[in-house]
Amino acid sequence: QVQLVESGGGLVQPGGSLRLSCVVSGASLNYNAIGWFRQAPGKEREGVSCIGDSGGVSSYAGYLESRFTISRDVAKNTVYLQMNNLKPEDTAVYYCARRSYRCPSSANYGSANYRAFSSWGQGTQVTVSS
Repeated sequence: QVQLVESGGGLVQPGGSLRLSCVVSGASLNYNAIGWFRQAPGKEREGVSCIGDSGGVSSYAGYLESRFTISRDVAKNTVYLQMNNLKPEDTAVYYCARRSYRCPSSANYGSANYRAFSSWGQGTQVTVSS
């Protein structure tokens, strides 16, 4: 059984940083892609970034690329999302999700690519506020 557990969220002031972690069990990062998604109150879930089985990265939110970085530690079967210069509009629940092999070029909410992420974590809350 595949399980994903996110951690690292919390309350941070604008301009601050957080690093989210997604620990994966029951599936190897060598054969799976892990994506980070977020959902703000009253909004659809949106893709942030994805790292594939070979380490290739796909960005689903170009406007976040300069501040958010996805990475992984295969030995720890863990994927990270480093978030810098956080803004109040980054407040959301952040989820990681798994799909087989490579990241799709897009993962819009409700699309087939989105639905192919078949295993999800429970989410971690990130709140950016002064």
